[in-house]
Amino acid sequence: MKKSIGILMPVSALPNRFGSGDFGPDAYKFVDHIKKAGFQIWQILPLNPLGYGNSPYQPFSSFAMDEIYLSLDYLIKDGLLDEAPDYNKYEEAVDYEAAKAFRHAYLIKAFERFTPTEDYKQWVKQQKWLKSYELFMTFKEANKMRTWNEWPAAMRDYPELKQVDLKPYRSVIQYHRFIQYYLFKQWSALKEYANKKGILIMGDIPFYVGLDSGDCWGSRSNFLLDKKGRPRFIAGVPPDYFSDLGQRWGNPIYDWSFMEKDHFKFWLNRLSYNKNLFDIIRLDHFRAFDTYWKIPASCPTAIEGEWIEAPGYQFFDILYKNYPDISIIAEDLGDLREQVDILRDHYHLRGMNVLQFTFQIDSENTVTPHSVAYTGTHDNETIAAWYQKKSPSEKRQIRNWFKQHGFMGKDLTDQFLQFALQCGADTVIIPMADWLGIGKEGTINRPGTIGSPNWEWRLPSLEPFEQKETRIREMISASR
Repeated sequence: MKKSIGILMPVSALPNRFGSGDFGPDAYKFVDHIKKAGFQIWQILPLNPLGYGNSPYQPFSSFAMDEIYLSLDYLIKDGLLDEAPDYNKYEEAVDYEAAKAFRHAYLIKAFERFTPTEDYKQWVKQQKWLKSYELFMTFKEANKMRTWNEWPAAMRDYPELKQVDLKPYRSVIQYHRFIQYYLFKQWSALKEYANKKGILIMGDIPFYVGLDSGDCWGSRSNFLLDKKGRPRFIAGVPPDYFSDLGQRWGNPIYDWSFMEKDHFKFWLNRLSYNKNLFDIIRLDHFRAFDTYWKIPASCPTAIEGEWIEAPGYQFFDILYKNYPDISIIAEDLGDLREQVDILRDHYHLRGMNVLQFTFQIDSENTVTPHSVAYTGTHDNETIAAWYQKKSPSEKRQIRNWFKQHGFMGKDLTDQFLQFALQCGADTVIIPMADWLGIGKEGTINRPGTIGSPNWEWRLPSLEPFEQKETRIREMISASR
């Protein structure tokens, strides 16, 4: 089987003249460059509306996309805007609040000029998730963005009681509908362009949804909540490599008993929708389909909790019965019990191997063929930063290992990239920052921390990639 090589690059990190990456012209240029360099896969992070801490893993919806990705350039091309000036074009970090405020003013103008088309009307009818999301965001804005369980009772309980007069909110509702239509339209065009170039898109689906989300507000029977919508238990992981206190994510825990009786409709709807958005789905925190860490909501850390078994086999049986051709990568990282591997292998899913974690100087560092190898993910330091933290002795031993195994590059990152590309995995994904040899400033997320500078890393220009394009193409070619 021919090895597939991919690049991990968040859409938000793409160059763009408005301060954050979007589905506009620069995204198409990026596709052209990675095609020329020899890639077959572009892995992105979740596109959903960014919630707490601008984290794509705490989104306001599992279906909707964030309006920050909507290209103003293409709205100009479609005649919905006359012009828009450059804004923070060369900044090396995304200022989400400023970028959204700048774009929002122009999106309002585009909405006011928009006349619904037949295509628009048909699309709206087909999106079963849309009404819940647009009402959720409308009510959220009416309540100064407070979490839904803090809203007035009529709005909080609207999904069950339907006791709010929606007429005063009609324009806001229609605005959110318009935004999601154009996001879908622009994303679909970009994905089609990439596919025609031979590039598959790997999307990323968080295992949990945020408490403050249209998913939770609109279908709270799927979650362990009290009568006022407050979580009784929350998600996370116990103390691990990233944190001595564990990671207390704060997401509400699923009510798996209800889900199983409901034939997992909530999950099937999520995956079937995302199956159409992406060619491959990276299913985050796969181990929770086997066992998940259940933390009492009253606990301030993730230390207190218990492992609970999930109905993984029942779920995947139904999933593959309904969608036999769905392509899933299982994020199976961490300290796992063997049953997680058994579950993964039962459905012939490829797992992940993060080489920063598994590399050993006294080993041949063999990698399972049916897997996806990474130098690191969005949760890791870059290779350059990883190496810099080693002691002088460790650095010497690492350099000797690469030399003994025939990896001769101009620096350690180059050697590590060669090693990753030539490992036994049938798919290799490497973050953009590692391709460019960037240090700690290229780190995307620091697990266990919230807020800036997480998720803010950005490449102001593709020029650094263009300068290394020939070398990257040579390394990719040599790996096959």
